[in-house]
Amino acid sequence: MNFKMKYFFGNKFLNTLTIIMAVALVFQSSGPVNAQEAVQKNQLKFGRLLRLVDGYYVDSADVDALTEKAIINLLSELDPHSVYISKEEVEKMNEPLQGNFEGVGITFNIFKDTLMVTSTIPGGPSEKVGLKAGDRIVEVDEKNIAGIGLKNSDVFDLLRGEKGTTVVIKVLRKNFDEALDFTIVRDKIPIYSLDASFMLDEATGYIRLNKFSATTTDEFTEAMVDLKKQNIQNLILDLRGNGGGYLKTAIEISDQFLENNRMIVYTDGLNDPKREYKATSKGIFEDGNLVILVDESSASASEIVSGAVQDWDRGLIIGRRSFGKGLVQKPYFLTDGSMVRLTTAHYYTPSGRCIQKPYENGVEEYRRDYLERLNSGQLFSADSIALADSLKYKTLMNGRVVYGGGGVMPDIFVPMDTSGHYKYYNRLRRNNVVYDFVINYVDNHRSDLKEQYPEFEAYNEKFEVTEEMVEKIVVEGEKKGIEKEQESLDFTLDTMKKEIKALIARDIYTRNDFYKVFYQDDEAILKALEVIENKKKYNNLLVTAE
Repeated sequence: MNFKMKYFFGNKFLNTLTIIMAVALVFQSSGPVNAQEAVQKNQLKFGRLLRLVDGYYVDSADVDALTEKAIINLLSELDPHSVYISKEEVEKMNEPLQGNFEGVGITFNIFKDTLMVTSTIPGGPSEKVGLKAGDRIVEVDEKNIAGIGLKNSDVFDLLRGEKGTTVVIKVLRKNFDEALDFTIVRDKIPIYSLDASFMLDEATGYIRLNKFSATTTDEFTEAMVDLKKQNIQNLILDLRGNGGGYLKTAIEISDQFLENNRMIVYTDGLNDPKREYKATSKGIFEDGNLVILVDESSASASEIVSGAVQDWDRGLIIGRRSFGKGLVQKPYFLTDGSMVRLTTAHYYTPSGRCIQKPYENGVEEYRRDYLERLNSGQLFSADSIALADSLKYKTLMNGRVVYGGGGVMPDIFVPMDTSGHYKYYNRLRRNNVVYDFVINYVDNHRSDLKEQYPEFEAYNEKFEVTEEMVEKIVVEGEKKGIEKEQESLDFTLDTMKKEIKALIARDIYTRNDFYKVFYQDDEAILKALEVIENKKKYNNLLVTAE
C-alpha cells in the first residue's frame, strides 16, 4: 500500500470516522438538548407575558396569584397526583406524616360556642398541669374566646406554637365556683397513625393504621410486641380508609411480614431509573396467619403493603377493591418556599402489577371513579367488577390469579354496608347532632359512668343506649331543621346506638375501646375471624381465592 492509500485509509479515515461519531452523538443527545431548549424558550415566553401583564394590563393584576394558578393548571394536565402546595400550606401538610406538631396537647370540640376539652394527650403539656376532659377554656393569654363564634382554625392559631413557648389559659370547670388559671409550656405533641391495637380473641390480634407516617413503624412494632405478650397467633391488619403516606414506611411495614430478600415493590420512571426494595430478616410477624382489610379508600402505601402480601401468598386480602394509586411523588421546593409534589415514577407490586387506575380522560373523570363504582354496583357485588384479561397476573408462590390496573382486588369480597349511607342519619352526623349529644352526655355523666363502670369491660357488657337518648338526638336534629324520617331511623337504629356507645367509650376510656364497640359486628372483621381461625379454609384460600 503506497503513502497516499495509507493516508486515505489512515488519517483521512480517522477524521471521517470522528465526524460520523460526532454527528451520531448529536443525534443521540438531541432529545435532552431539545427538551432543555424548550424549557428555556417557554420560561422566557412566560416571563415576557408576566412583564406585559404587570406593565400594560388595563387593571391591576396580582402576578403572584396568576403564577400560582398557572402552576396549578400546568400540573393538572400531567396526572391527578402532581400538585402545587403554597408556602402557607407546606408546614401544615407535613405535620400528619412527620408524626408530631408543637402545641398544648388536647383534643377539643367547640360546643355551644365554647372551647371544650374532650381529652388530654397522655404525657402532654396540658395533662401535666392538670387540665381535664370537660374543662371549658374561656380565655387565652387574657383574651376572651367564649361566645365569639370561635372556629377550629382559630383554636389552632391560639394554642399551637413553638416548643418551649408559654400560653396562659383560664378554664371553667364543673363544681368550681371560680375560673382556674393554667400556664402551659408548649411541647412536641405526637400525631398517632395507629388508631387501635388489641386482641379480638385468645389467638387473633387486631391493628388499625390510618396513615403511613414517619412514626408508623415504631408504633406498629410497639403494638406487636404488646400483642405478642398476649400470645398473638393471627393478625388482622385494618387498612380501610388509609390513604397512604411515605413509601419508606410502606416498605418497612411490608418487611414485618415477608421473608428475607423477597421483593416488596419496585419503582420505575422515564427520569427515575428502576429501583427495587426487598425485605430484610427483621420481620416481627413472618409466620402467623395474616389478613389485611382494604376498601375503596385504601390507597398508595396501603396498596404497596396489601399488594406485596397478596403477591407472595403471605396472607389474604378481604374487603373491596382498593383506590388504585400506583404513582410515586417526590417533593420539590420552589424559590418562595412553596412546593410541588411531582410524580416521578410508577410503582409495581412484586408480580409486576401497576395498580394505578386510568387517568387519560382528565382529573375530573378520575375523581368520579368512586361515584362510578357506586352507581355500577361495584361496591355491593363482586360480579359487577369487570376486569380485562390483559390485567391478569399470577402470585409468586401459588400461582393464584390477581389483577392490576385499578387497585388491589381482594381475595374475599365484602359489600359496603348500606345502613351507614341513609340520608337521615348522615344528616344528623354531618350537622354534629350525634356527637354534640355525646359530648353533652359525657359532660353530665362522666363521674357517674366512671363510678358505675370503672373498667371498660363492665361498660361494654352492661351499658345500653336507650330509646330516650335516641329521641333526644332526633329532637335536636329537628331544631336544626332535620326532619325525622322514621323508616330511615328504624333501619339505622342499631348502627346509631352502637356509634353513640362507641363515642362515649372513647371519651371515658381509650381509643381502643371505641373500636372494640364500633367493630363488634363489623362484617369484614367477622369474615376475617371466620377464615383466619379455620386453618384449612385459610390455607385453601391462599391456593385458590374465592
